[in-house]
Order: sequence, then structure tokens, then C-alpha cells
Amino acid sequence: MDYGLRGDLVAVGCAALLVGLAAVVGAWLLQQGVPLHVDAPPLGAQWLPHVGRGTVLAVLLAVLVVLRGPELAARLPWRPLLAISAVTAVSWTVCLAMIDGWQRGVADRLTTDTEYLHDVPRVTGIGTTLRTFAERIPGLRPESWTTHVAGHPPGALMVFVGLDRIGLPGGAPAALLCVLVGSTAAIAVAVTLRALGADATARAALPFGVLLPGAIWIGVSADGLFAGVLAWGVALLALGTARPRLDATALAASAAGGLLLGATLFLSYGLVLAGLLPVAVVVAARRVAPLLVAGAGVAAVVAAFAAAGFWWLDGYRQVTIRYYQPGEYGLVRPYGYWVWADLACLAVVLGPAGVAGLRRVFTPGQSPPRAMLLLCTAAVLAVLVADLSGMSKAEVERIWLPFAVWLVAAAGLLPARQVRWWLAAQAVVALTVNHLLLTTW
Repeated sequence: MDYGLRGDLVAVGCAALLVGLAAVVGAWLLQQGVPLHVDAPPLGAQWLPHVGRGTVLAVLLAVLVVLRGPELAARLPWRPLLAISAVTAVSWTVCLAMIDGWQRGVADRLTTDTEYLHDVPRVTGIGTTLRTFAERIPGLRPESWTTHVAGHPPGALMVFVGLDRIGLPGGAPAALLCVLVGSTAAIAVAVTLRALGADATARAALPFGVLLPGAIWIGVSADGLFAGVLAWGVALLALGTARPRLDATALAASAAGGLLLGATLFLSYGLVLAGLLPVAVVVAARRVAPLLVAGAGVAAVVAAFAAAGFWWLDGYRQVTIRYYQPGEYGLVRPYGYWVWADLACLAVVLGPAGVAGLRRVFTPGQSPPRAMLLLCTAAVLAVLVADLSGMSKAEVERIWLPFAVWLVAAAGLLPARQVRWWLAAQAVVALTVNHLLLTTW
């Protein structure tokens, strides 16, 4: 056995041990009455072996990607490759969701009394909602927002209000929007890598982005939507930096990227940590001007929300109050368990190939492309800060999707002769989790 493969298998074995330990310790804590507030620790899920309409299609699609994905990624022209990858990623996510059935796995996911759609009817005017949004975040009041609305800036709620206002109400349109945008995050990551000069790695990473086990939670959670918006913001900035000079095309790409990056700040408070990704892009490209243009786009979004009545810092302060209020999960979930069990959740999202790829990124002497090293470092730092902060206790299999889509790209560093085996392992993890557990999101 070559030493590279041995190191990969050791890393995967350690990750599997971490997941197993988190499951065993979590089950024991539940028996002791500790309020983890998940039924199948470390994942937010219920033990429920099942099959569904998506089972056969998901297996067949996985087989096709394993057998043909690496070859097509290597030889197809770039734009057709991106189009095929996007269609395949969306199909994979939908098939996984359909294992749980259309209603349970798709249409009803965002309609519970803790989700965004619950509060859509309460929005009678956008201006009034934004002006009063922060004061309605703390719980224990009749006017308080429901859990997910309160836990995020108002941009997330406004997305679903917008769908409702244009005649697409209900759970199905909201779910499909999350799937469509979230599934293309892998495409945006590949676009970013190629724009930064890592063409071969971008191509090699695409099949792993398509078969990401985390697609279980992209379909369906709003965090999948957040991951897609963030990824395309970074990708547009990267396209701006790839231009030889700051011409009209570079200005437009950088400004559009900045607007999307600004929007992410109002989708999830935790995505402020994603600011490390655009910094990684400009460091990799060795160009500062596009970042300044993107920064102006971010500032424009912040200013627009402020002018409408919502100041980001006010919202964040209110969220920290609600997080630790009596009856809230943030108060009672034990930090001592989740600070390491969260990483077990991330290992499941990334799958064996993602873990092995990260091992290669951060092992001395491996010499990954500079862009890959910087982007993975940015995503890892964001995850570690979020984890240590205590504001991400549980449910990170969906919350950290915006960072996971960048980390799994490291699988593009795995040797070509082993790629099909690693892709098969990714598919097995996703199919096993989705068939044995009924995930919450």
C-alpha cells in the first residue's frame, strides 16, 4: 500500500471513530436525561430505516457518477461540464430527498411551526417588518418570531416572503428554490478554483461536489440556499480577479459578487465568518482592487438594510439574548459534548473522500494548489471559530453547509486511480444515512 493511501485511510478511520464515539456518548447522555435535543446524536434525525421513491434513482445516479464522472470531468469542454454537473447535482439532491417521499422529504420540510414559512403570513409590510424585526427576536413574547426566523437576519425571511408575493406560496416552491440554488454551490466552487488557476483540481473536484453526502441537508434546508448564494458570491469575485485588469467585465463580476456576499450577511449571522473566503480569493490572485469593488457591494447591501430600518449588529445582539433564554436549546445543550460532536457531524457531511482530501491539503510536502490551500484554510478557520464560539451547538450538518462545500473540493487532490473508489464511498455514506435515518432538515 502506498503511503499516501495509508495516510488517507488513517484519516478516514479517525473520522469514523469520532462519529462512532459521538453516537455512543450521545446515546448515553440521552439515557442520562441530558438535553441534547436530537434523537440520533450527533445528527438531528430519527432512527427510521426506510426506502422511498428516490431509492432506485439515487442508486442508479450514484453508479453513473462513479463510473463516468471522473472521465467526463477530465475531457468535456468547460461549459458543458458545468451544465451537466449542475443537472446531476440537483438530481442527486432531489433523489435523496425523495427517499423520504415528496411530502415528508420536500414539500413539508419548511412548513413546520419553527420554520420560515410559519411567519410569512405575519409580514404585512416589508418596511414595518424590517424596522421592528430586531425587537421581535427575543422569545417568551406573543409577538416573538418563530425559532428559525428569530435565529437569522431578516433576509432569510424576505426570500420566502418574496416567493409568496410573486405567487409561489407554500412548502414546495420554497423547498425547490433551496435545492436549485444549494445544489449549484459545487459548480461555483469549481468556477472559483479554475478562475484562480487550478483548472485540473477544479475538474477533479466536480464529481465529489456532485455526490456530496451533505446533499441530504441541501434538500431541504434553507442553509442549502445560503451555501449557494455564498458560493456564487465568492465565484463572481474570483472571476473578477481573473481578468488581467479591472475592466468593465471585472468590475461587474466583482460588484455582483459583493452584492451576493452582502446578501449572505442578512441570510445567516454565522456567515460573517465567510468573509475569510473572499480574502482567500484575493490573496490567491494577488489582486486587491476587485476586493475593494466587492466591498463596496457589501457596504451597499448593509446600507440598504440599515436605511430600511434593520441594523445587523442590533439583530445579532438580540439573537445572543434569545439563544440563552429559558427554554431555548442554546441554553441547555451541553457545550462539552457539542464542541467535538459538531466535528463528527461535519465528517458525515464531507464523507470519506472529503476527509481524505483535507488530509492531503494540510499534510506537509503535499503541495496542493495555492488557491485550494487558501480556500480550505479559510473554511476550516470559519468552522473552528463557529464551533468554539458555542453558537453552533448541534444541527451543524446543515448550518455548516456553506463551509462544507468548499472543504469537500479537497477531494480533487486524491489520486486519479483511486477516484472511483472514493466516489463510491461518498455515495454509500449518503445512501446509508438517508435510508437508516429520517433527517430533521
